[in-house]
Amino acid sequence: MTEHTTTAEKSAETKVTEAQSAALELANLSETTRNDALYAIADAIEANCEAILEANAKDVAAGEELLEAGEYSQAFVDRLKLSESKLESIAEMVRSVAAQADPLGRTLQARRLDEDLELYKLAVPIGVLGTVFESRPDALVQIAALSLKSGNAVILKGGSEAAHSNRVLYDTIVDAVSDAPDGWAQLIEAREDVETLLERDDAVDLLMPRGSSEFVSYVEDNTKIPVLGHTEGICHIFVDEDADLEMASDVAFDAKVQYPAVCNAVETLLVDESAAADFLPGLADRYREADVELRGDERAREITEMKAATDADWDTEYGDLVLAIKVVDSLEDAIGHINAHGSKHTESIVTETPDHAEQFMRRIDAASVFHNASTRFADGYRFGLGAEVGISTGKTHARGPVGLEGLTTYKYHLEGDGQLVATYAGENAKPFLHEDFAGEWTPGRLSGDQS
Repeated sequence: MTEHTTTAEKSAETKVTEAQSAALELANLSETTRNDALYAIADAIEANCEAILEANAKDVAAGEELLEAGEYSQAFVDRLKLSESKLESIAEMVRSVAAQADPLGRTLQARRLDEDLELYKLAVPIGVLGTVFESRPDALVQIAALSLKSGNAVILKGGSEAAHSNRVLYDTIVDAVSDAPDGWAQLIEAREDVETLLERDDAVDLLMPRGSSEFVSYVEDNTKIPVLGHTEGICHIFVDEDADLEMASDVAFDAKVQYPAVCNAVETLLVDESAAADFLPGLADRYREADVELRGDERAREITEMKAATDADWDTEYGDLVLAIKVVDSLEDAIGHINAHGSKHTESIVTETPDHAEQFMRRIDAASVFHNASTRFADGYRFGLGAEVGISTGKTHARGPVGLEGLTTYKYHLEGDGQLVATYAGENAKPFLHEDFAGEWTPGRLSGDQS
C-alpha cells in the first residue's frame, strides 16, 4: 500500500510541506525518468478504466439530480462525464505530454562577460504549483501530467461535484509513478484546505485557479502567492463587411455548437451592418436546428426572429447553447465592443481584407486573436503544447494556453576562472565584453572537467 493511501487524513498543511520537499528532488529527475512516469500514468488510466468510470458515474448521477432541481445546467453535467473513449483520449494526452521536448535545463541565453567568464540563463521548474479547477475530471490529469513533465510538485483541488472521479484518478496517477519523490502530487478536497493553501506563500510558488472572475479575484485578494488566473471565456467572432459569408457561417457554427460548454466557445457574434441582412437569416436557421437559443439586439431582431438581448448578455459566459448577436456599424465598433466586454481570452475576425484582419489582430486586447478560424482552436493540445493547465487571461508570466513553458522559470549560471569584481571597477576598470554567443551550459565548462 502506497504512502498516499495510508496518510489520507493528512492535513493540508502537511501536504503542502511534503510537496515543497518533493519539489527539490523532482526538479533534478532526468527527462527519461519523468517521461517513463508519464507513460506509466497513461497505461494505468487505460488499465483502470472500469474503476474510473464507476466512480465517475456517481458524480454524474448526483449532477443529473441537481440538473433536474434546476441547480446545474446540462452543459455543466456534460463536463463531468467520462467515457471509455474519453479516457483513451486522456491517456493519449498524457503520452503527448511525454513526447514534448524537455522544458528543463535548456540554455535560454549565453553571454560572454569576459574571456573565461560566461553567463548562462537556464530553464528550471517553478517549484510548487497550487491548482483549483472546475468540474472537468480530465483537468486533474492534464495538470498533474504537465507538472510532472516540467519538474514541479503540484497540489490539486477539484470541484466537489467531481470528487469521486478526482479521487480515483489521483490514486491511479500516484500509484503508477514509482520513481518520483513521495508527495510530488497532493490532493486536497475541503474548502478550508483552499484557505490553508492561500496562506502558504512560504512553500507554494504559483497558484493557478480556474473558474469565474469572482473566484479568481477572491484568490488574488486573499494570498501573497503569485496567481496565474484562468477566468471566463467571453469570446467573440466578428463577421466583417468583406467576409466570405459561407466561411463565416461555418466558423461561427463550429465555435458555438462543436462543444458549447468550454471557455473557448463563442458567446457573442458581431456582424457588420452591411453583411447582416445576407448573413443572419441562414445562420440563424442553422443555429435553431442545433437548438441554439439566440439573443439579439434590435437590429439583429429586425432581420430574423430571436429573443431580445439585455445589457447583461454582452458580459455573460453561457457555457451552453446560447448566443448573443449584435449588429455593428464598422470594424471600429466591433473592436470597441470586444475590448469593452471581452474577457481577454480569444477573439476572431472573418474577413477577406488583410488590412481589416491586421487592424483587428493588433488592436484587440486578448491572449489569442484569430483570423478566419474558430475560437475553439484556443487550446493547448491544438497549439501543439501537449496539453494545458489552463488559459491565462492575464498578461504577466504566461498568456493564453499554458503548457510546459509556462510552468518554468529560469536561473543564471556563471562560469568563471577566478575573476574578481575589483578588476572591472575603479579608475583602471577593465571593460566587459557582453557578447552573446551560441552555447549550452555544461558543468565545469571552462575548467575542462565536464564529467
